[in-house]
Amino acid sequence: MVQAGVIERALGAARLDAKAYESVERDEAATGTALAIVVLSAIASGIGNLRDAGILGLIGGVIFGVIGFILYAGIAYLIGGKLFATSETRVTLGQLLRTLGFAQAPGVLYVLGLLPGVGGLIRFVIGIWILVASIIAIRQACDFSTGRAILTAFVSWIAYFLFVVVPAAILGALFGALT
Repeated sequence: MVQAGVIERALGAARLDAKAYESVERDEAATGTALAIVVLSAIASGIGNLRDAGILGLIGGVIFGVIGFILYAGIAYLIGGKLFATSETRVTLGQLLRTLGFAQAPGVLYVLGLLPGVGGLIRFVIGIWILVASIIAIRQACDFSTGRAILTAFVSWIAYFLFVVVPAAILGALFGALT
């Protein structure tokens, strides 16, 4: 029965059902499940990229995908829960980890990225789907408007890019130059 509940919640999140996000927001026991969804999505993405990135890309993608997710959730917590908070905002990092984790549910379809000719388009559509799901996840967890959730997602992404992606790329380039 627990399995059906997990699947129902993940499907609800993929259907962009606000009630599914409210459900996992309140359920502290769903944190592990949310992280499992993130891992499955990262594995699916790695499989979908096997042609381009190979097995090392798969392994690195899973590791950095999970780490990146946790960092993004932390940034979204600081931005949405502190900077853009309203008088109604009552959010914890755990709530954002759960809701944003379930927002990754469509990512299991990233394996379709292996399809020749349409893989790139499929990955793009799934990425947009996850973006919309993440906005709903932020809105429900932070208890504020869709506009504020969009702003939170956007500012969090910029901060993530500047403080995580750019330094990682620089370190990667330096490491590559040293070898």
